[in-house]
Amino acid sequence: MIYDIKHVTIYEYGSTVTFNYCALRLLPQDGPGQRVLETKLQIDPAPKEMQERTCFFGNRVTSMMIETAHRELSVVATSVVEIDRPKPPDPATTGAWEFVREEAFDSESLGRRSPAQYLHPSRYVPRFAPATDYARESFTDGRPVLDAAVELMRRIRKDFTYDPTSTVISTPLSQAFAQKSGVCQDFAHIMIAGLRGLGLPAAYISGYIRTIPLDGTPKLEGSDAMHAWVSLWCGERLGWIGLDPTNSTLVNNDHVMLAEGRDYADISPVAGIVTGAREQDIDVQVDVVPRRW
Repeated sequence: MIYDIKHVTIYEYGSTVTFNYCALRLLPQDGPGQRVLETKLQIDPAPKEMQERTCFFGNRVTSMMIETAHRELSVVATSVVEIDRPKPPDPATTGAWEFVREEAFDSESLGRRSPAQYLHPSRYVPRFAPATDYARESFTDGRPVLDAAVELMRRIRKDFTYDPTSTVISTPLSQAFAQKSGVCQDFAHIMIAGLRGLGLPAAYISGYIRTIPLDGTPKLEGSDAMHAWVSLWCGERLGWIGLDPTNSTLVNNDHVMLAEGRDYADISPVAGIVTGAREQDIDVQVDVVPRRW
């Protein structure tokens, strides 16, 4: 599957901004089952300086500095991405989760893909005993690691309500867990907290998912949104496997990865410093369109 992706972010400021420095994580990267064919950034007003680098986790980060006075900032990222993911293994055939845990703690690598990077608490995923206890119900003695993780994913989908009005990105994991509601970021953080609490490496993935209107009507322009899911390390033999607790599915060719890290703090799509603005409104529009051949 080849997707044309358009991600538009517009900031409207309450007063004139005289200086704007931002780090953008809006360009996808190559990865297992994913190949980036084209990318482009359009920014208005035009930056005085712009530079791209790769962060520790392998994400593409574009730093820009704007010195032109402005009341509105427009960032348009367009990409063409080819997705051809291998079929995931039968969950019941994966190794026992206790063995995977021991493998992870025995890892001698500190590279970005090492399980050692994703075992410990992070900014948005602290140690949280209730999430660990919740996950433990699925991880019974000797159960195959992916089989247990799939059950955990399905329980989150069943027990938690998707409600965009109930949380913001700064809402603590503990609050989303207590109220049993939130959005994809919350569900991913909760699942990661449970897995790490059991000693299993879990990463946070941001990206996009293709949406298809249930009634078959044409999709509204800009109606897609950014998405988030979990990547679980299933041992040296199988490596990392994606699970989407919001939709209760293993990650497939409908998912396009944008960035990965320990939690949202590592992959925030836009972060920076402005001078002169008292308040701001943000409008985000996303289109994920499969090409017709």
